[in-house]
Amino acid sequence: MLNACLQIPGGLAADHFGGTWLFGGCLLLSSVITLLTPGAARESIALLTTLRFLSGLGEGVMLPASNALIARWSVPLHRTRVVNMIFVGSDVGIIIGLSVTGVLCDYVSWQSAFYFFGLIGCLYSISWFFLCYDSPPMHPRISTAELEYWEQMIGIEDLTVRPPTPWQKILTSVPVWALAVASFADSWGYFTLVTCLPLYMHDVLGLNMSKNGLFSAIPYLASVITIPLYGMLADWLRAPGRLSTTVVRKAFCVVGCVSSGCILVTLGLTGCNRALAITILLVFEACESIVFTTVSVNSLDLAPLHAGRIMGLIFTVGNLAAIIGPLIVGALTYERSTHKEWQKVFVLTAIINGIGAIVYLIFGSGERQSWAE
Repeated sequence: MLNACLQIPGGLAADHFGGTWLFGGCLLLSSVITLLTPGAARESIALLTTLRFLSGLGEGVMLPASNALIARWSVPLHRTRVVNMIFVGSDVGIIIGLSVTGVLCDYVSWQSAFYFFGLIGCLYSISWFFLCYDSPPMHPRISTAELEYWEQMIGIEDLTVRPPTPWQKILTSVPVWALAVASFADSWGYFTLVTCLPLYMHDVLGLNMSKNGLFSAIPYLASVITIPLYGMLADWLRAPGRLSTTVVRKAFCVVGCVSSGCILVTLGLTGCNRALAITILLVFEACESIVFTTVSVNSLDLAPLHAGRIMGLIFTVGNLAAIIGPLIVGALTYERSTHKEWQKVFVLTAIINGIGAIVYLIFGSGERQSWAE
């Protein structure tokens, strides 16, 4: 919940002060908290809850901070592939996290998973502070030729100016709210799968802890492979003389939402065949990644100078799905977690995807808005 509440303040801070220290500091905070979690769990529930609260505080600003950086470190014509290559790291993290955590819990201890990932996060955040800067003009080691390239491709104003926030225009922008609805639909499917897939693997497919972690990670291999490819395809289609950015963004959103919804309905009809279910989940994640190609980058299309703020708003709405989705799954599977109950989960997710597709098809846009100039 705190993660959702801090998306907008995080976007404000990132666009105003820059994303480097905000992102790196919050990553370090979350990593230290991860290291402290096993000890807190032994001490008291209150201490553990406080640490999880602080972890949400840190993680809530990382996505808007990253968008503020991307706006100043990516060329508009190649922005989709840049964003997709960056955000595919979250799926790589899920694959490694689910696989390694299951093994560590089975063969070492549950505490070892927290120590392992907390240490990696601390080491990474330290390297981040030495290597990353808010924009090309602020980088102390950038060459003159590279700086001139960024000024030519992005524009000196977009690299350096930090304008005031036109909140009235943002909050009354139809394309912004269409993107928010698409983000809600995408987050519902994605986070429900992330949170609840191990439960489905255990209760319906009958997998133990080690196999559960491994097989729960397999569907995300599809994302790792397809997200970069979708980014390249989207930017190729947006090249001069082909399709407009609006047409490309709408096509990816609609195709992704509709196809992933149909795949989930199919999953509900497959029974308890492990190989078939995991294969269908693999295809589902590949289809869901098509939607992400629009959701992850569209705020940079609409208003690059306010990308952090808009991403904060969009992911606030998306995180509501991340909160509500698992609660709905829990309510539907509380008394019995059988294939029949999970059919309802999959159909509901397909319906939400369909609504997201319709709204974005009608009201979405890929053009820079007049108030963003």
